[in-house]
Amino acid sequence: MAPQRRILLVAHPSRAEAFDSARAVTARVRAAGVEVAVDPEQPGADQLLALPGVVSADPQQPARGCELVCVLGGDGTILRGAELSRDLGVPLIGVNLGHVGFLAESERDALDVTVDRMLARDYVVEDRMTLEVVATHAGREIFRGWALNEATVEKAARERMLELTAEIDGRPLSTWGCDGVVIATPTGSTAYAFSAGGPVIWPDVEAILLVPISAHALFARPVVLGPRSRLAVEVVPHTDGLGVVWCDGRRAVDLPPGARIEVTQSAIPVRLARLSDAPFTDRLVAKFDLSVHGWRGRAREDRS
Repeated sequence: MAPQRRILLVAHPSRAEAFDSARAVTARVRAAGVEVAVDPEQPGADQLLALPGVVSADPQQPARGCELVCVLGGDGTILRGAELSRDLGVPLIGVNLGHVGFLAESERDALDVTVDRMLARDYVVEDRMTLEVVATHAGREIFRGWALNEATVEKAARERMLELTAEIDGRPLSTWGCDGVVIATPTGSTAYAFSAGGPVIWPDVEAILLVPISAHALFARPVVLGPRSRLAVEVVPHTDGLGVVWCDGRRAVDLPPGARIEVTQSAIPVRLARLSDAPFTDRLVAKFDLSVHGWRGRAREDRS
């Protein structure tokens, strides 16, 4: 007998639209004989578990035994889904109920089609690189985490500047008095790093992006590093301000003066389920609503 198919559903039902979408997805998936599981520790889990046929997942490893993690929400909810799917290598698919939704694969008006393709296993899986983040102080590890979008080292107090030294492959690069730095993956280059003035990096490029935030220095440009580079940021010991390191804006620890944060490429990617083979350029144009007025392109030349 074939094992029971199971999908993990991640949503934030405090928004009526998310709960309505979760109910529609659950009904469609259950009608196809596929089990729907919910992390009992996610926000609003009681509401989701009250839906007909929904079962409680193992709170320690909610994605275990699941063929797919389906996320209904914006990029923040999708990052939550990535936390559940990454270690077990389960693909994740996001349906955008937020604003930009760069990590989402489809929009709310295509929900039924998305579910049908999920059930038919009609998707391809794309690996996205992640970052390994380790913070130490006085030779003691104080934090270990990972990030799909970015790790940031930021000042903890608004009124104080943070003094940071950046190191690449064991050699010092520069010291900045700044609000912080963003260390991003290509996936995260369209998120916080982009807002801080960093470049967009195509997701099939393996690279690490370093972007200073409001740095008081002549050299404060974004730097793109190779995937095997070892990047470190140190909070200068005599600095007056305290810092904090964040992973994807979700997991954090305070940083005292003298703390060191080392960032490298992680061996464990996040696996994204893709429904379309459209080029990243099209996604960029659509998500940022870029004007392409006047473009003629090869297709028009071929018709002439």
